[in-house]
Amino acid sequence: METRKVQVTGGSTYTVSLPKTWATDNGISAGSVVEFYPEEDSLLLTPQSEEDRTEGTLDITDLDGEQLMRAVVTMYVSGFDIINLETARVTAAQRRAIREAAQRLVGLEVIGETGETVMLQDLLDSSELSIVNAITRMRLVALSMLADSITALVENDDDLASDVVERDDDVDRLWYMTSRVFRGVLRDPSTATEVGLPREVCFDYHTSARQLERVADHATKIAELALDLEDVPDTPAESLQELQVQANDVIETSMDALLEDDSETATRQANTTRRQVDEVDDYARQVDKEVRDLDPQQAQLLGLVVDSLSRAADYGGNIAETALQKAAPKP
Repeated sequence: METRKVQVTGGSTYTVSLPKTWATDNGISAGSVVEFYPEEDSLLLTPQSEEDRTEGTLDITDLDGEQLMRAVVTMYVSGFDIINLETARVTAAQRRAIREAAQRLVGLEVIGETGETVMLQDLLDSSELSIVNAITRMRLVALSMLADSITALVENDDDLASDVVERDDDVDRLWYMTSRVFRGVLRDPSTATEVGLPREVCFDYHTSARQLERVADHATKIAELALDLEDVPDTPAESLQELQVQANDVIETSMDALLEDDSETATRQANTTRRQVDEVDDYARQVDKEVRDLDPQQAQLLGLVVDSLSRAADYGGNIAETALQKAAPKP
């Protein structure tokens, strides 16, 4: 760590020198422009960026299918605004995988193609992306998926179950966008300014978005089990519906706590959620005992449903823990 003494020039201007090593490493010399970003009691300084868009290139010669789609997602989440995918010859299968990956990501579009390259670009500004709006939307979609997956199960509605599985892509799309914005906030102070949230709060929201993405995954798992199961007996069906309602309440209350600005209210809501998680766990064990009396194969599949609902409530408990940390006094 280096220190510098603040001086006064011209009677009213505070000045401080920059460490020469840092300035040299970052191409700072006489006449260079630097940017300042206030963050509570800190002031972040960075060289002024000459490029508005971050461009990256990836060799996709040995990539196809899911691997290629994952590579595109990784480049997007890492923060590249322009992604160039290159190989000696882009195959039709690779083009399909690239387009499918782009459809899973907010703002990413194919803007150019040749026989050797495919160029994608993020067409949205960071200032247009809101983590708060993203996690609010994730909350609504994930909870509707969870409720509909149980409805599909107890009513033997395969169309509804298939719809739940398809909606998982919507949650994933918002999750990737949240991850992209969060990484941008960590990497570039200007992004934090555009987003309008402290980096610590962005971390809390990003962490909670991950929990909501997992809730959606378990809703998808229940929907897929619903496609394999026939009619569920009335008693365990009613118990599963009640368990889903309890898990839903845990997630709703924890998200209310996370988004609450008043610390006392947020703390009270989060602590309520923690108690609710214990109640859900107790009830889940009761429901698990009920389904064990059914046909062995049906009992096994319904046991997985109980486990997914219990885990969804646990993810709500994790959000409550994050809400408690967000509401706690700052050191």
